[in-house]
Amino acid sequence: MAGSTAAGSAPLRVAFVLGLATGGSARHVAGLAAGCRAAGLMVSVLGPAPALAFLADAGIETIPLRISERPRPVTDMVTLARLRAWLATGRPDVVHAHGLRAGAFAALAIGGPAALVPGGRAPSRRRLPAFAVTVHNASPAGRAGRVIYRLLERICARRADLLLCASADLADRMRQLGAAEVEQFDVPAPETGQPSPAEVATAQRDVGAGGRPVVLAVGRLAQQKGLDVLVEAAGRWQHRDPRPRTVIVGDGPLAAVLSARASRAQADVLLLGQRHDVPALLAIADVVVVPSRWEARALILQEAMRSGKPIVATSVGGTPDLVSDAGHEASALLVPPDDPVALAAAVTAVLDDPHLAARLGLAARTASAAFRTETAAIDTALSAYARLAASRS
Repeated sequence: MAGSTAAGSAPLRVAFVLGLATGGSARHVAGLAAGCRAAGLMVSVLGPAPALAFLADAGIETIPLRISERPRPVTDMVTLARLRAWLATGRPDVVHAHGLRAGAFAALAIGGPAALVPGGRAPSRRRLPAFAVTVHNASPAGRAGRVIYRLLERICARRADLLLCASADLADRMRQLGAAEVEQFDVPAPETGQPSPAEVATAQRDVGAGGRPVVLAVGRLAQQKGLDVLVEAAGRWQHRDPRPRTVIVGDGPLAAVLSARASRAQADVLLLGQRHDVPALLAIADVVVVPSRWEARALILQEAMRSGKPIVATSVGGTPDLVSDAGHEASALLVPPDDPVALAAAVTAVLDDPHLAARLGLAARTASAAFRTETAAIDTALSAYARLAASRS
């Protein structure tokens, strides 16, 4: 059975370790954790409070653990000690970390300092929990960030029994680093269903477009998401009649920066903050924009495709594979990253051509029918956990 150890005597115990994830990654882990619990596994989730909030009232054991986005020596040492102590008492069969920073913490907690030393000997693998890491993101911008990221990559590649990568380019990267076992794992967006008329009416009221076109973007307000480029592009369509309203949903460290940029550009940009009615906002959108500098398999892109919305996105990471399937019409207009001129031209092309918008929307909805479901993703994870745990028996 999926919920039993290799010996079949006790439920398999899985521990998820999370970094500071508040968007798609946290939602993905919450879905995996709930699915594993429903399958009879014993589940624990360790991570920062914002990530654990996605599991509120789920009946799953959560353990607060401070894993920040950037190195903090004192805090990190305390976190590592807490994680090591919990692993010693919790004794999970499988540890599944999400994100390279969480993966490095888990590797050090499981294997000790040997995880940092090339060729270093960790304790006997037979006495350790099986260890998997899901890689969700590519290297950040900036030299210091890239150096740290490469160290984290090498730790995870050297110590993980299984690396699950959210896009093909990430999988290729980890194979080049010599990882023992690498698989691509498509992270699916939750199937939310159709919003109610009341939810759509509330979204319309909050957006306040007054019948004008709505350009929608959803994502964490962080540098990777390229929302600064969208704000600059929005300044280029301010003289259109009717003037589009650009709506950005999400929170993050760049909220004040984006607001200031919009004011300087005299762009009609509305920062709505974190919302729980994205399907309703999609229903009122005329075009959905994903201007990221890198993406694996963006959840909002999948949600927009299921909603049959015309999409403008950047040609980065796993996005081209997601929106362009061989033998099918492309379901989005793709532009280079960091190019507000090309982004503005693509968005206005969709707004000016109802036939183009309808064609893109239909192609997107058709392509989305082949997306992996959450149930299929959970089944794949359960199979991997059982196989990994058996290797330790």
